[in-house]
Amino acid sequence: MSTPEGRPPRVVAELGRPETPEETAARKAESSRRHRSNQTLRNLVLALLASLAIVLFLVLVVVRPTQPDRTPVAYDTVASEAQPQVKNTLVAPDLPDSWTANAAGLNTGADDVAAWSIGFITPANQFISFTQGIDANVTWVSNQLEKARSTGSAAVGGLDWKVYDRRDKEDTGNFAYSMTTTVGTNSVVLHGTAATKEFRVLAQAVASQLRNTDGSGK
Repeated sequence: MSTPEGRPPRVVAELGRPETPEETAARKAESSRRHRSNQTLRNLVLALLASLAIVLFLVLVVVRPTQPDRTPVAYDTVASEAQPQVKNTLVAPDLPDSWTANAAGLNTGADDVAAWSIGFITPANQFISFTQGIDANVTWVSNQLEKARSTGSAAVGGLDWKVYDRRDKEDTGNFAYSMTTTVGTNSVVLHGTAATKEFRVLAQAVASQLRNTDGSGK
């Protein structure tokens, strides 16, 4: 027996004899299959590595656009514009230039209480919310504080303030520390993430303005 090329048939050790044309064809077909399979696996690995390289490039090299700084809100101007809507003097505390506001507005809730609010960013880049409820009641104050219980009191700016310190609890968010006081028909709520000394700075400025009014704006 000879091959079509004139060479003697290949002797297969496992068979102990030359392989038949059919066996030769089967062997070559299996070899081709394994080659294609290995080639496909290599292509997949190369494609995966290329994809990972692109992702790494985007993460390390591409510059992410930064968010523009929000323009501070002139809360004293907003207070002046909103003042004709209510009888009480809207508090616009006089604070150092290192304090800024990111929001201010007068709104009336479902309880019909007009609430004047300012969101302050402190010099330490923390947040304190100021809210002045007009003709509010104790239920309104409790709702503003998510029904937290007072943990103490403090005298600041000639006013007595209730303190709500929940910094030892988890998930308090912007209600980690709070202060409340009442002057005439004004109920004031401060809450946020700032240190106690920054709360006292704001409380002092609020008290200074409240004590200069009779609580009704008249």
